[in-house]
Amino acid sequence: MSAPNKSYDPVEVEALKPEAIERMRDEALAAFAAAGDLDALQEAKVAHTGGTSPLALANREIGALPPHAKAAAGKLVGQARGAVNKALAARQTELEAERDARVLVEEAVDVTLPYDRVPAGARHPLTTLSERIEDVFVAMGYEVAEGPEVEAEWFNFDALNIGPDHPARGMQDTFFVKGPEGHEEESNIVLRTHTSPVQIRSMLDREPPVYVICPGRVYRSDELDATHTPVFTQVELLAIDEGLTMADLKGTLDHMVQSLFGPDMKTRLRPNFFPFTEPSAEMDMVCYVCRGDSVGNPDRPCRTCSSEGWIELGGCGMVNPRVLVAAGVDPEKYSGFAFGFGIERMLMFRHNVEDMRDMVEGDVRFTRPFGMEI
Repeated sequence: MSAPNKSYDPVEVEALKPEAIERMRDEALAAFAAAGDLDALQEAKVAHTGGTSPLALANREIGALPPHAKAAAGKLVGQARGAVNKALAARQTELEAERDARVLVEEAVDVTLPYDRVPAGARHPLTTLSERIEDVFVAMGYEVAEGPEVEAEWFNFDALNIGPDHPARGMQDTFFVKGPEGHEEESNIVLRTHTSPVQIRSMLDREPPVYVICPGRVYRSDELDATHTPVFTQVELLAIDEGLTMADLKGTLDHMVQSLFGPDMKTRLRPNFFPFTEPSAEMDMVCYVCRGDSVGNPDRPCRTCSSEGWIELGGCGMVNPRVLVAAGVDPEKYSGFAFGFGIERMLMFRHNVEDMRDMVEGDVRFTRPFGMEI
């Protein structure tokens, strides 16, 4: 076995030459200085301080040197690696400071600005009021019933005792659906002019007693102006049971207006005529603004009720026996009452809306003040 080669010169190892070590160090320092962000610095760190970096490979060559040469070579490589690590730490601190300063500018939050700059939504007031009316009657034991908006003439007119010669069946009041080719005038289909057909369908589908409320859109050939619209929302009520009288109708009306307008509200009935009720009446309620105090009092005029003290709300009455027969209900055993009114009109009363066109134009400036109700 030969003795160790004590005359081995580390300078003869290319990677351990002083000029090679200096070059590796300088390349690492230049790469760190050129890194523009922390990601680039991380790539330079791996390339110049990782396990396969030039200085790491040179450090491995020291193990092959004789003992007396290891110290000098180790010192040379160690000083270079130390300078590289120091430069890496300094550059990382500098880039982190730049990042933090940039984040403070780019992600700054002005705590004096409103936090809710996204506008709050609002349900349409017609939807809200319709559901509130439904809640009043559901609490009384009524059921919400719905029906088609495209309806057969029989349900819309005939079953409701509206004869073929009634003016409401004319083209000036009713939208008729065009029939098939060659029979355009014989479709017998209309856009419902009221929600009363739902009452007929309810009596046909249910055995008495029947207590339903029927909200929904209806169609009439009216011009769109401040007080009329060809498409509006109506709600009707039907009660069929044994022994019902006008007194039950009056009590129901009083409860409704008190629930919607206040506990001191009252209603009155004025005789009128409707084909589907007998006797029939117009329903008025006390003016919710002046409470009747403007009547005969020129010092306190009321624009809402024109100083009459009452506001007309809708029509009502006892269900005509002919309607009961058409729906298969025995008029000798059962009686019933019904009433109906437009929700747009009630919305105008409750919230002083002056122009009905505001309800249908879809402008959020109209709906937003009503807010959101659940």
